[in-house]
Amino acid sequence: MPIEDHKEHDHLFEDRLGEALVHASGDYETDRRALVAAGTARGRKLLRRRRAAIAAGVAAVALVGVGGSLLVPSGGDGGGGQSMAAARPTPPPPSENDGEISAADLVRTLKGLLPEGEFREEQGRGVGPRMMPYAQVVYDDGKGGGAVSVGLNRVEPHSEQVREATACPDRIAVPYDRCASTELADGSRLMLFQGYEYPDRRVDTKWWHAVLVSPQGHQVDVSEWNAEAEKDAPETRDEPPLTMAQLTKIATAPAWRKAIDVIPREHRPAPPAPPSQPDGAAVRNTLVSLLPKGVTVVTKGQGQDGFADLVLDDGKGRSLVQINVQPRMSDVEGELFGSGAEVLPDGTKVVSHQEPGEKGGAGVVMWTVDTIRTDGLRVVVSAFNSGDQHSAATRGTPALTMKQLRAIATSAKWKKLG
Repeated sequence: MPIEDHKEHDHLFEDRLGEALVHASGDYETDRRALVAAGTARGRKLLRRRRAAIAAGVAAVALVGVGGSLLVPSGGDGGGGQSMAAARPTPPPPSENDGEISAADLVRTLKGLLPEGEFREEQGRGVGPRMMPYAQVVYDDGKGGGAVSVGLNRVEPHSEQVREATACPDRIAVPYDRCASTELADGSRLMLFQGYEYPDRRVDTKWWHAVLVSPQGHQVDVSEWNAEAEKDAPETRDEPPLTMAQLTKIATAPAWRKAIDVIPREHRPAPPAPPSQPDGAAVRNTLVSLLPKGVTVVTKGQGQDGFADLVLDDGKGRSLVQINVQPRMSDVEGELFGSGAEVLPDGTKVVSHQEPGEKGGAGVVMWTVDTIRTDGLRVVVSAFNSGDQHSAATRGTPALTMKQLRAIATSAKWKKLG
């Protein structure tokens, strides 16, 4: 699977907060099956980055220096708020003096943008030293309460971070109902997403989400759920309380940009570039060129550097195929290719696995051929007897045989990419 660097730089906003979501992310592991079963890594990476702002209540972010003025007047009740569900950490209630823009200000602004209804369990964090602003309430329109959260961040305009925050995830990797990413008249990027809190599990907690990033680097992250807490809470209604139009209205409200302008700009040296990986499009095209006759490519995943996925059909049903091409993997050779590995005449080591699927699909199996060459180039390819890992099996075996997977993984064409 696409391997994410487990030494990502802590000063990056989304990565610090991603630590709180480590169980949902595709972080680097040396476990063989975790490295192989990579279909969710792309989508999870994007989802984790989008959740960064709303997760601010459970992970600290180091920021220095504050400037600017209040978003709205601080008069009136900031809302003491109740704690969330007992199983969740209890955040501090909004206060009037926790930053240049207080949590009470942000909560009050969020409530002012929501339709008429009842509010409870108000919480937030203002803009201040070592703070990243967010606000969250339980909003009840009379049809059941749903958590609504807004997180604010400053990002580098026109950066990869902007692209990832506003790109729809790979649908092969992460099941969802709808997603659209568009450019607004002012040049802002807006992503609207309708999916699930637990896309890998058969749980009905829906997560609807809007992310706006302005040309100036204002990032507004709005989320809602059909439950009164994002996790570990029963569903209170069939769908979250706000429509996509209402989420858009909240995300595009000018008040949030005023608050983001108070977040200090940090001057840090650029992080070192990660080790280069083969271009995702080149990996996908090479994989397609190595497919046997008689199979049709039904869907091409979005992919990313070093990774590609396809859905094939040989006339017997859909079958997902994933491949990773990873240079410089000699350091894990001993763990992944032990004494039982086959060694080819050119020194390439090969191991094969036929195992049950790991993502919840009934009857899904995963066939894998894993290889590493003497120069450390690792090529691992997996095939499934379903069009995605989350759905039930649609056929008895994958569309590619173990022999065909082996031919793909050991092809000399990968040396040109590695």
